[in-house]
Amino acid sequence: MGKFILRRLLICLPLLAGITILSFFVINLAPGGQIPLPGAEMNPSFNPHVREMMKRQFHFDRSLAVQYGLIMHDAFTGKLVSFKDNRSAVAKVLERMPATLALSAMAMVITLSCSLPLGIYAARHHGRWRDQLISLVSFALISLPTFWVAYMLVLACVRIWHIPVLGTRTYGVEFANGFQELLDATWHVFAPAVVLALGGIATDSRYMRASMVEAMNEDYIRTARAKGLSESKVAYKHALRNSLRPIVTFLGYLLPAFLGGSVIVEQIFGYPGMGRLMYEAMMERDMPVIMVELMLGSALVLLGNLLADVLYAVVDPRVRLD
Repeated sequence: MGKFILRRLLICLPLLAGITILSFFVINLAPGGQIPLPGAEMNPSFNPHVREMMKRQFHFDRSLAVQYGLIMHDAFTGKLVSFKDNRSAVAKVLERMPATLALSAMAMVITLSCSLPLGIYAARHHGRWRDQLISLVSFALISLPTFWVAYMLVLACVRIWHIPVLGTRTYGVEFANGFQELLDATWHVFAPAVVLALGGIATDSRYMRASMVEAMNEDYIRTARAKGLSESKVAYKHALRNSLRPIVTFLGYLLPAFLGGSVIVEQIFGYPGMGRLMYEAMMERDMPVIMVELMLGSALVLLGNLLADVLYAVVDPRVRLD
């Protein structure tokens, strides 16, 4: 196991380098120049030396290959600063990372706690109206745009239920104790996490149903039934574990989906995470922050895939990680 993890981590390094190289050159293809000073030339008080100074500071006076090397060096040494406020780009992203990880973890818990029971229930009632109803709801959830669901939830909470959902806490409210404050903070994470989890619930439940139906038709399930075991024991003790393999594989794709979806959801909910910071950086063309976000986001995705491979071996003892 240790050798496998070490080997995968070593493989991730060139993958991460390739992602950063591709991202750097794609960002530089954006029109308008590398230094975002829109309309500055039309300002009578604009000093053209400011642009030249910024080009030297961020190495834009060098070739693209040299620029990439110097920017990566500045990023790893903490010298890469944001165009917007001259703060360290790495520090800006790292201070937003815990909020996004909490949101993704909550969305993951909601997804698994809902999709697995729904998939198992649909498989146990395969072909009946309950199975068809769950399939219909799953297809409907997959079809709903994330931004529309988020906007509708915000409108419902604020205008109908009069429940604050924006930000990470209810401002202007004095809490009697720390427990109430914790509940308030949990709710502000739970609301956007539900929106992120809807697509995962619909997809995972379909995967779980298909895998469970396939497992229930295996020979060892017939043997278990022939022994006189109840349907509950047959389903949960024998079929469930073998049905989890596709779900564990799919977990590696949930994390990048959550990170990508958080750009929209965090912006709508006013949630101060990496997704909202990425949106703001793209609108302001803050290339240093965008590069750091892409690096850390890619690293999280690669680690998520590694975790899925390890869990795959835990679920299926026949798989060996050599």
